[in-house]
Amino acid sequence: MSKATRKDAQSPAPHAADSHELIRVHGARVNNLKDVSIELPKRRLTVFTGVSGSGKSSLVFNTIAAESQRLINETYSAFLQGFMPTLARPEVDVLEGLTTAIIVDQQRMGSDPRSTVGTATDVNAMLRILFSRLGKPHIGSPQAFSFNVASISGAGAVTMERAGRTIKERRSFSVTGGMCPRCEGRGTINDIDLGQLYDDSKSIAEGAFTIPGWKSDSWWTVRTYAESGFLDPNKPIRKFTKKEMQDFLYREPTKVKVEGVNLTYEGLIPKIQKSFLSKDKESMQPHIRAFVERAVTFTTCPDCDGTRLSETARSSKIGRMNIADACAMQISDLAEWVRELDEPSVAPLLKALHDTLDSFVEIGLGYLSLDRPTGTLSGGEAQRTKMIRHLGSSLTDVTYVFDEPTIGLHPHDIQRMNNLLQRLRDKGNTVLVVEHKPEAIAIADHVVDLGPGAGTKGGEVVFEGTVEGLRAGGTLTGQHLDDRASLKPSVRKPSGALEVRGADTHNLQGIDVNIPLGVLVAVTGVAGSGKSSLIHGSVSGQDGVVAVDQTPIRGSRRSNPATYTGLLEPIRKAFAKANGVKPALFSANSEGACPNCNGAGVIYTDLAMMAGIETTCEECEGKRFQASVLEHHFGGKDISEVLAMSVAEAEEFFAEGEARLPAAHKILDRLVDVGLGYLRLGQPLTTLSGGERQRLKLATHMAEKGGVYVLDEPTTGLHLADVEQLLGLLDRLVDAGKSVIVIEHHQAVMAHADWIIDLGPGAGHDGGRLVFEGTPADLVAARATLTGEHLADYVRS
Repeated sequence: MSKATRKDAQSPAPHAADSHELIRVHGARVNNLKDVSIELPKRRLTVFTGVSGSGKSSLVFNTIAAESQRLINETYSAFLQGFMPTLARPEVDVLEGLTTAIIVDQQRMGSDPRSTVGTATDVNAMLRILFSRLGKPHIGSPQAFSFNVASISGAGAVTMERAGRTIKERRSFSVTGGMCPRCEGRGTINDIDLGQLYDDSKSIAEGAFTIPGWKSDSWWTVRTYAESGFLDPNKPIRKFTKKEMQDFLYREPTKVKVEGVNLTYEGLIPKIQKSFLSKDKESMQPHIRAFVERAVTFTTCPDCDGTRLSETARSSKIGRMNIADACAMQISDLAEWVRELDEPSVAPLLKALHDTLDSFVEIGLGYLSLDRPTGTLSGGEAQRTKMIRHLGSSLTDVTYVFDEPTIGLHPHDIQRMNNLLQRLRDKGNTVLVVEHKPEAIAIADHVVDLGPGAGTKGGEVVFEGTVEGLRAGGTLTGQHLDDRASLKPSVRKPSGALEVRGADTHNLQGIDVNIPLGVLVAVTGVAGSGKSSLIHGSVSGQDGVVAVDQTPIRGSRRSNPATYTGLLEPIRKAFAKANGVKPALFSANSEGACPNCNGAGVIYTDLAMMAGIETTCEECEGKRFQASVLEHHFGGKDISEVLAMSVAEAEEFFAEGEARLPAAHKILDRLVDVGLGYLRLGQPLTTLSGGERQRLKLATHMAEKGGVYVLDEPTTGLHLADVEQLLGLLDRLVDAGKSVIVIEHHQAVMAHADWIIDLGPGAGHDGGRLVFEGTPADLVAARATLTGEHLADYVRS
């Protein structure tokens, strides 16, 4: 495509002649980028568009933002760099005009049970100072209101130099923290069912432990108990003496020697608490999670009533409010409470606190509370929470990078997000946004469209210029920018109903609703209205229900679509049969792995205090397999060549001829069906977006026998042109006898549904009610809810 076609000649970049006004990228070749060269105007809002897999993230995040962060890290000392994440230099010839990049992405925030919305945004820190100044009775410094600081006291020796002499003094000390001593600031206590940990009719030597991974010959676990000397390993556990049982279950960490090796012995209960209960349950492998759910009962701490705070911390109040009450309030209500406080001695603090709380409301998160664990936030909520700390920043000339900031937002809320992005730009910052929503693209000062396709068919800049230029430019994005859906002339009739009665999870206010079966149901409403609470709280988990969400797929960088979907299994067997060798040879995680890089394809070099580096393995040239393995072929390809194929290429490859493999073709068909034809079979799962993860899970679950599918915003990450393909997939699922329930904000999906369940009318305590149930046509005709108004405008535009 010629430069004249690519560039909108009617709208030259502002101040293009001044090199200080541009970010210049020349020869970018990260992932699928094909020697991309582009100039981006600074202090403008640039939106990057294109189909999924076209190279948007490769250009914005993996090239521009990555190099900015790498260069910033290099300004620190070698010692500090040793504590920072390793960032390799992107494959690009020239990058000029970069400024400090702040990435605000959709990665879920930490799932640490001690991390809350308040601690993640520093609002808790401001509240603790406020209560330490104004709270009555006065109980101490801000840490006296922190559930992460314990109250301790003791004494210790202090060594000092005086007049050339060394003097030792013993001094007492005390720290007053706000942590509830019973639950240690977690808000919950647990009761462990010992019967799930071991079979007390057996001895340890006989394999009494029933804990996953605790085999009878396990060095670090079972053998430590058996050879510690604290108990008889050949005696059934039920016959332990009182002392043996105490040592077995509760003994403090003690150094022991097992076969000449120094190890630490610890009672079974504290060991289980550290090994399993200190971790996020959702991050565990399924069999480990099942064990924890079976063995452990979590209940609200009776001493602090789940507030995490000590009685002393809760005793200090401002008016009738203690800090636990403040953190439990809906943020929009808390902002009103702070606004009413009038105390000149802390006026600057009150203003900063109020401004931050107002930012929550303005960004559409006013329905949250400060005590909400960060691990429970959706990707969109996490991204908007990260934005909070930047909205009040005094920094200018910063490059802010956003990854689909409208995710999880009702059409009603998108305008507020647009205002915030424009506000960041108007402060003198460069704002780079990867987006698919037309409403968000519309506010761009500059648009960069990548394509023309995905994967190997993408990686080129097919348009640069204004939004109007994009409309007239003829690219796939331009063609679909003004797409509108029409209401279906007729809807399917339900085959039954799933009854939900008295649903009261989170903000739901005792909802009774019948969810039709055998049809496509869209659950709608503004962010925080209770959609996920209703579906995941009352429907997911039932027999026959397959819930497919966007949570990260657990696995290492060695995991890829071929391993996750089971596709690699028939491929390995086909290679083995065709060549008369073992299937294990065709696994980079097994016998076939390159010995130099152990099948990783890259070599990681630790440079001690300096950032480590990652280089392509010279032995296998990044192919991950031994050279002898690559001599074996199937259908004229070696295993590394197959894993380098895109899903669409592999589907064609395994369809017919000597490479015909029905078992593999069936899985590949499903991957193409969900719009993932551009992914490479060997692409690490860690590189997939939330929407791609959900569609990969959906492709895997489509082979299951579940009768009800629950999808959470399946349009996430989908280009406008791909939404129609998704609707076709949903139709095929329903026509095959499945029931499909979709939590969605996209009006095209709403218009295509057979039935809509709309929650609201607002968010938080202003939501949680059923405000409409019926067909899309009835919702449009009534226009009685926010969803109805926006859907009516969409289908009539």
